[in-house]
Amino acid sequence: MFAFRPTLPVSGEDRQWVESGFDRLGRALGHQRLLQARVILPDAEHFPDPYDKSEAAAEKMFRRICDYMQVDHGQIDLEFFPDETSELRKLMPYWSDGNGKSCAGLYFHPDDESRRMVVAMRASNMEDPLTVVATLAHELGHVILLGGGRIDHNAKDMEPLTDLLTVYLGFGIFTANCSGRFRQWHKDGKQGWSMQRLGYLPEEVYGYALARFAHARQERNPKWTRHLSTNLRSYFKKSAAWLEHDERIRKQPIG
Repeated sequence: MFAFRPTLPVSGEDRQWVESGFDRLGRALGHQRLLQARVILPDAEHFPDPYDKSEAAAEKMFRRICDYMQVDHGQIDLEFFPDETSELRKLMPYWSDGNGKSCAGLYFHPDDESRRMVVAMRASNMEDPLTVVATLAHELGHVILLGGGRIDHNAKDMEPLTDLLTVYLGFGIFTANCSGRFRQWHKDGKQGWSMQRLGYLPEEVYGYALARFAHARQERNPKWTRHLSTNLRSYFKKSAAWLEHDERIRKQPIG
């Protein structure tokens, strides 16, 4: 009987980009950062502070995320901006706009080293704690990669690589789940559902990246996948099966 090769949910080009991205992050941060990363979950153990959608609550969450990502929050100011902001595009060089759509967050690194870095997020996104974590993790990824001079801000894939960094450092559950979410809305006596997208990577690529993360750490069927959306779990399982099959093929003796 011939064993059928599992099918990947991503293209060969996307798979190679993820592999290359993990290699680049490994060179920039060290491979041990991936192996020792704590997988952060949306639960009370990892976020024990009550969240009441206030700036004070978001500040506590921000400090906790900084600690998990090994970033000194004392060097960064957290700010919030209203939805109708337009002039920030002129002021902030690293405006995260979701491929031309309304931005969820931004990062500003001043040329004057005596000034502090700024991470900011859209005020309306504070309604959803999962979005808050995903946004802050992405912007702190900028602090690590751009603030640390580990990547050129003009790199074509700077934003997607920053999303990949959140996976590399254990925050992939948040950023992946927020890459495509259905949300129910109520307004003026009407209700319905809408799709909210956050970030720069599609769910399929996140699924493969999370499987690659788990595979590198020799995690088989990790319990944290139960926190992924149905689509992401499917993409993860297909990718994990492909990676295991590929590893077995590589280990087979030649001849």
